[in-house]
Amino acid sequence: MVKLLAPLVAALATTASTSLSSAHTIPKQLESQAESQVLKDPYPYHFPLQNSTGENLFPVPKCHGINLEEITIDRLQHLMAKGRLTSLQLAMCYVKRIYQIDDYVNAIMELNPDFTEIAAELDEERSRGHVRGPLHGIPFLVKDNIGTKDKMETTAGSWSLLGSVLPRDSFVVKQLRDAGALILGKSTLSEWADMRSNYYSEGYSARGGQARSAYNLSINPGGSSSGSGIAVGANMIPFALGTETDGSIVSPASRNAVVGIKPTVGLTSRAGVIPECHRQDTVGPHARTMRDAVYVLDAIYGVDQHDNYTEAQIGKTPAGGYSQFLADKSALKGATFGIPWESFWTLADDDMQSKLVELVELIREAGATVVNGTEIPTRDLVINRNGWDWDFGATRGYPNESEYTIVKVDFYNDIRKYLGELNNTDIKSLEDIVKYNYDNDGTEGGNPNVHPAFQSGQDGFLASMATQGIMNETYWQAVEFCKRATGEDGIDAALRNAGGKPLDLLLVPIDVAQAPQISAQAGYPVISLPAGVRSENGMPFGLGLMGTAWSEPSLIKYASAIEDLQASVETKLRRTLPLWYDYKARVLPVISI
Repeated sequence: MVKLLAPLVAALATTASTSLSSAHTIPKQLESQAESQVLKDPYPYHFPLQNSTGENLFPVPKCHGINLEEITIDRLQHLMAKGRLTSLQLAMCYVKRIYQIDDYVNAIMELNPDFTEIAAELDEERSRGHVRGPLHGIPFLVKDNIGTKDKMETTAGSWSLLGSVLPRDSFVVKQLRDAGALILGKSTLSEWADMRSNYYSEGYSARGGQARSAYNLSINPGGSSSGSGIAVGANMIPFALGTETDGSIVSPASRNAVVGIKPTVGLTSRAGVIPECHRQDTVGPHARTMRDAVYVLDAIYGVDQHDNYTEAQIGKTPAGGYSQFLADKSALKGATFGIPWESFWTLADDDMQSKLVELVELIREAGATVVNGTEIPTRDLVINRNGWDWDFGATRGYPNESEYTIVKVDFYNDIRKYLGELNNTDIKSLEDIVKYNYDNDGTEGGNPNVHPAFQSGQDGFLASMATQGIMNETYWQAVEFCKRATGEDGIDAALRNAGGKPLDLLLVPIDVAQAPQISAQAGYPVISLPAGVRSENGMPFGLGLMGTAWSEPSLIKYASAIEDLQASVETKLRRTLPLWYDYKARVLPVISI
C-alpha cells in the first residue's frame, strides 16, 4: 500500500505546527488530536469482522452521509449540482474505499498525485456554472497500459518501463479530461496484457502483483483488464477503462459483475496505448450500469490523427452520440435474437448454462423472438471446443489460419513503434524487454518455472521475437482467413439467419472464452451484461450481446433494455454485490475456471 501513500498524505497534510515545551510535555491540543485517531469502533468499515460473511465483510463507507454503494453517475451529478458533494470530497471518499479493501483485491496500481488539485479545479468550474457534461468531476481509473502524460507511470505492469515518459496523453485519456472526468489513478492488469506468456496467472504483473476478484479471491478474476473490472465491481470507482485484444474487456466484466463494452476496432483510438495487435486492439469502459458505460463511450470515441484505424468510423457513427440509444424493456418487443447453441452454449458449465437459459426465457417473455441454432457456419475452423486457443489454426496444422500468427508479428512491430516514441528509457524493442526479464529473472520470471505466475517464462515474447515482424505469405493468409472466417462467413452469416428472419444480434455466454474470441478476430463489438453468479463459488458470469461491425447503437439499445428487464422483474440473474469468498486467500497462480 506504500504506492498509494503520497497523494493521500498530500491531500490531508496541514500547515499547522505545534512546538513542544522545554519539558517535552504534550500540548492539550495534540492530546485531543491523538485521542481522536484511536480507532474505537473498527467495524463494520475499517476491518472485516471475523465470522462475518458475504456483503457484510466490506460494506462501503458513507461519504459525507451519502451512500456510495452502487451509486450511478446521474445520482452523483445530482448531488454535486445540489451542493451536497464536491468532486474533491467524492475522490477522497473513493480513496478511503481503496484503502479499506485494496490490500485484499489489489486492483490499484497507483494513485494520481495531482488528483486533489484537479478535483478542486473542476469544483471551481462547477461553482462558476460551467459543467462540461455527465462526467464532470467523476473519478475514474485507467488500465496501466493506457498512456498518461502526467506524474503517473505507464508500464503495462512491467518494471522495465518504470520512468518512461510519453510524448502526449493517449487520445482516450485526453477525451476524458476534456469531458471533465477526474483521473484518480491506474489499475492493475495482466502483465503486457497477457502477451508475454501463454501459461500465466490472470491479473498478475511484476509491478502490480496479483489482482483478485472481490467475488472470490482465489479464482481467475478475468483479464487482462483485471483491476479495472475489479475496482468497478467492488465499488472502488464509478467507472474505468480497459483494453481488449481478445476478451480482455468482457472477461473481467463478466467475472466481476459489471458492464463491459468492447467497441468495434477503430471506434476508439489506440494511440498512446501500449499495443498488442493493431488489427484487434480496442479501448472500452467498465461500469456498473449501461447508462454509465455509454456516457464513457460517448466521451472516448472519435477520429484521431494518431490512429488511422479511427478513420473507418467516418459516416458510421450516429450524430449526437450513443446515449440516445439507451432504452427500457419495452424495446425488447419485436426484437429477434439468435442463440448459437452448438457454437458456444454447449461449452458452458451446467450451472451457468441453466441460469443463462432462464434469463433468455425472461427476455422471450418480454416480447423478443429468440431463435435457437443460429450457428457460426465456420465454427469447426475457428472454435477449439477444448478451450480458448488463439493458435487454433496451428493446432489444426494450419498456421496460415491462426490468430496467433498475426498477433506475434503485429506485436513485434507495434511495440517497437510505441517504444520508439518514449523518452527517458533505454527499452526500445522487444529484444530489450526480453533481456530485462532474463537479467531480473528472480522477480520477472524470464525463464520457465522461475516465477509461479509465469510458469512458461516469456514464451509469448520469444515467439513474437522469432518472427522479427516479417509479414510473409503465411501472415497475410492468416489475416485474410481470420477476418473472413469470423466476420463475413462467421458472425455476419449467423446474423443473416439463412432461411429465416435476419437477427438483431447474437446472445452468447461470455465466460465461454471462444465467444468473444470470434468477435475479437473479426474486430466486431461485444457487450457483457451481469447475469448471475455460480452457485458453487460465487463467481459472476455475463450474458454477451454480439453484433456486426459498427452495430453499437443496436447493442446498446438491447443491452439497456435487458438490464431494465432484469431490474423490473427483480431476478437474481443480474448484477449482485461481492460475497468475498476466500477473502484472505493469497494463492498464486489463481485457479482458472
